[in-house]
Amino acid sequence: MRIELRERTEETVVTYFNRTRDAEIRKYLPQKAASVEEALADYHKTRLPDATSYGRTIYADDAYVGDIWCYCIQSEAPNAMVSYCVFDKTYWGKGVATAALGLFIGEIRKKFSIHSIGAFTFSANQGSIRVLQENGFADMETFVEDGIESKYLEWRA
Repeated sequence: MRIELRERTEETVVTYFNRTRDAEIRKYLPQKAASVEEALADYHKTRLPDATSYGRTIYADDAYVGDIWCYCIQSEAPNAMVSYCVFDKTYWGKGVATAALGLFIGEIRKKFSIHSIGAFTFSANQGSIRVLQENGFADMETFVEDGIESKYLEWRA
């Protein structure tokens, strides 16, 4: 399977927002934007010269299957936080997120001179934990927030 990262567009933002309304996805992926308009406004902020977030779309064999992004880009460690979602469930468990994260790390390291990346995930999201660990993220902390056990993992160059 060929995995590629491509540019985000208004069209992909709308598709992503609509595809991630799924109850199973929302169980593992808290989302800031409550409407398509909010999602588009957030996207437009990433296009500004002083943006502290950056995202790409994930394609598997030319099918748009998810998004990956970093946020809180800064000079202090961690240099950014990362998040991703493969919304097309037919691609779950097939290595798509693992491959996409590997590509994304390489891209943001060059683009933003990033040497460390943090990630949060719910402890119950074993698939996401595996994706992070397979890309060299180390388990740093387990904590409970809003009654949900979560993990913080970190990658360093």
